[in-house]
Amino acid sequence: MDSPRVANLAALLRALREGPLSRTQLAARCGITKAAVSGLVTELSERGLVRAAGVLTGGNGRPSQLVELCGASACGLALSIEADRFAAVAVDLNGRVIAEEAEVADVPALGLPRGMDELALLAERVLPADGRRPVGVTISVPGLVDSAASVLRFAPTLRWRDAEIADLMAARLRLPADAIAVDNEANLGAIGESVAGAGIGVRELFYLSGGIGVGAGLISAGSVLRGARGFAGEVGHVAVDPNGDQCPCGRAGCLETKAGLAAVLRAAAPPGDSLHDPALGVDGRVTLLRERVLRGDRRAATAVLELGVALGIALSTVVDVLDPDVVVLGGYFAELGAWLVEPIRIELAARPLGTGARCRVEPSPLGTAAPLKGAAHLATERLFADPTLIPLVEASV
Repeated sequence: MDSPRVANLAALLRALREGPLSRTQLAARCGITKAAVSGLVTELSERGLVRAAGVLTGGNGRPSQLVELCGASACGLALSIEADRFAAVAVDLNGRVIAEEAEVADVPALGLPRGMDELALLAERVLPADGRRPVGVTISVPGLVDSAASVLRFAPTLRWRDAEIADLMAARLRLPADAIAVDNEANLGAIGESVAGAGIGVRELFYLSGGIGVGAGLISAGSVLRGARGFAGEVGHVAVDPNGDQCPCGRAGCLETKAGLAAVLRAAAPPGDSLHDPALGVDGRVTLLRERVLRGDRRAATAVLELGVALGIALSTVVDVLDPDVVVLGGYFAELGAWLVEPIRIELAARPLGTGARCRVEPSPLGTAAPLKGAAHLATERLFADPTLIPLVEASV
């Protein structure tokens, strides 16, 4: 591989993410000579990645031909595994959704091989009908991930351990294993917020994700902070009530015993209530809980208030240690954000260091879609790092 050439192709392709540019503008933007840019643009066109986009007029010089991203030969694929559902989204190079599907499933009961079979079938259904294969695939999972090896080390809610997700999916989709990445859903949610949500332009972002469990992702200076072994962000086991319920981890009063969805629903409604119906999925049950709070259901409102207090106690430690610019409430917390932000802010403001008063707390505008948004971004990012992944065809601009 000609690395300088590939680096220059990648630089041009990334510059075109911001919109159509002329060759002169590309040369200035990327620090490449105009003569070199012409040849590189021709090659990108022959790979089906750029196309002509009209003429730039104005100024004293001749009109200039504009170039824009095309992406007719490429797509990215984002997949999600949760305890109660699978989801798949195919996107073009601009991040626009080509197709998306989700299905409710008892994933722990399916087990790993059948679970991978179901996810692969869902993936095939969203891939473009024109035969485009994904240049990259990113899979979101709820657990501890060795992202370098693309191995899910442990997912309590799935009951999967040391699952070689990338290899299993590569075999089913007939793709090379290095085209498939696996990451924790909270890390991907943080990435999604940073590129398309509440974290656009934010340097330090802490993303708190609520679902069956509780996880977190931290963006620092534009990159995910993963820790020494890739397991950073496990805030679900921060103690918020030393006298609280026993947690499966062996400790008492962990945040998950207060903020995991099952715990909140138990506090909001008695056994047998429709709030506990697994057939509704996470989204359906949270929507029902939200409707009850809006109607003034006292028990539901109290449960949500107590959730906000528990989150505030946990986040006060996080904010003091990490000092983020913004805390984004993701997952099911986003749907309840109208009632969670204020008790969280009260808890943060009560802390003696005062760091919480300077930190914004916002519900995610992307909601439960944030991890898939982040996964889709990483899936296409593989091509923006190496445009030669797409073979040459006959075309030019």
